[in-house]
Formats: sequence, C-alpha cells, structure tokens
Amino acid sequence: MENLFGRRLQQLRERRRISRRVLAELCGLSRNMVGRYERGERRPTLETVVVLADFFGVTVDWMLGRE
Repeated sequence: MENLFGRRLQQLRERRRISRRVLAELCGLSRNMVGRYERGERRPTLETVVVLADFFGVTVDWMLGRE
C-alpha cells in the first residue's frame, strides 16, 4: 500500500525544518508516532490528520492524497 500521507507529512516537516520531536510536542503526539506515520507503520486518526493539516496550513484532502 502506498504511504502518501507519510511522505507528505515528512515533506512538510522537513520544509519547516523541525524534528519529529518538535512536531510531536507542538501537535500533542508522541515522537514515535510521528515516525510511524511517516514510515507507514501506523495510520493516524481523523482527528490527528486534522491537527496536522491545520498546523501545516494544508487541507485534509491534500494530506490524504485527495487533491
């Protein structure tokens, strides 16, 4: 299965030049979970996708690959 969400999350995080730890702290997530999302090991809840999309100023649809 394609991990578009994880790739986009990593891309956004790296563009902002923030670590997984900092992103996790700012969004109320665990650092390990951010890494798992990026690697496609776990799928985020809808609530988490909304929090991350809001943080980065993108749409939920874009985060999920529904452009």
